[in-house]
Amino acid sequence: MIDGSVPVAVIGAGPYGLSVAAHLSELGVEHRIFGRPMSLWTDNMPRGMYLKSEGHASNLSDPAGRSTLRRYAAEHGLEYRDLGHPVPLDTFAGYGQWFQRRHVPNVEQVEVTTLTRDGDGFRLHLGDGSTLSAGRVVLATGMLAYAHVPDVLAGLPSHRVTHSSAHADLDHFTGRDVVVVGAGQSALETAALLHEAGARPQVLARADRIGWNVNPAGKSWPRRVRHPVSTIGTSWQLLFCAELPGAYRRLPEQKRVHLVQTTLGPAGGWWLRPRIEGVVPVTVASHITAARASGDRAELTVEGPDGTSVLGADHVIVGTGYRVDLGRLLFLDPRLRAGVSTVAGSPILDRDLQSSVPGLHVVGLPAAVSFGPVQRFVAGTGFAARRVSGAVARRGKRVRPVPAAVARG
Repeated sequence: MIDGSVPVAVIGAGPYGLSVAAHLSELGVEHRIFGRPMSLWTDNMPRGMYLKSEGHASNLSDPAGRSTLRRYAAEHGLEYRDLGHPVPLDTFAGYGQWFQRRHVPNVEQVEVTTLTRDGDGFRLHLGDGSTLSAGRVVLATGMLAYAHVPDVLAGLPSHRVTHSSAHADLDHFTGRDVVVVGAGQSALETAALLHEAGARPQVLARADRIGWNVNPAGKSWPRRVRHPVSTIGTSWQLLFCAELPGAYRRLPEQKRVHLVQTTLGPAGGWWLRPRIEGVVPVTVASHITAARASGDRAELTVEGPDGTSVLGADHVIVGTGYRVDLGRLLFLDPRLRAGVSTVAGSPILDRDLQSSVPGLHVVGLPAAVSFGPVQRFVAGTGFAARRVSGAVARRGKRVRPVPAAVARG
């Protein structure tokens, strides 16, 4: 029994889902949106964290472009600068919830338990027991499902190893030895916050050195010409990726995959550097070859420049990023998932972010292989929201799929 129908269902109420819904509302497209607003940012990011993105790159997208982080900060008496002032996590989460109240008050905080194909449309089974029919679906589920834990750590029990996204509060590690694996922002900031919470962290990284971003606010005009500021970094290549995601999609597939996998490699925010260097022990050019539980501790076998060593810790936190695999979206019916063409694990999308399953649009991190690294950041919400909402408004129920399902890479 179907309890209702709607032209468009949006699954996810983070920055991408909220932005798509805001644009659909402006165009008069009937829709329903499901999820807990900004839950990744309130439940899976550690207290005291700052965004790596600068202020000007941290805006959700409304059609008029007025509901910016700058405006939110001004209305709430908070410090804000486009560049050179890191954005606190609680400020950004509050901003997202403010945006939701202004533009998407109809969010339904109900879980989608199953999504299946239903004729030319879709059927959603909801956590409250109801069933909904939808002509189109927008997957805006964020990145949490794709949290990557290296296979070598599978020998540790779950209470000895966790992904950095599993912790909203690090205070319970006070007085404990913690190995943090990774060389990027999440690993480095987790290590800094652990140290400040009274833990004894140590960073372990494969990289030969720790990279640090430069404060874009401090760059001279000649340097800004050579390395222009964009919403995702400072270079002509990043400016292209940030401003022209549609053109990025027209690059050869192999080139797109290579760029999205190698652009913006692991690095720490400029403001984080003094909280790590000379404060938290860092071991580089080293990797874990084995891991096991030893009593109430974790024991890691590490291969480094000086040979093999054994490292003990009370806990291991991995800040090794996210790897897209639609199979990890457990609510997706396996037959629906099998119909999605992929490359390097990510869905192949047409110009309107529609997958090979007609009417199924995908935004955010899984769209990065098709539209570039900007889709990994909040800065990509505007492009995605305009493209998807515009396509839905133009086509109504008509669809134009990408080629038949194949999996590559």
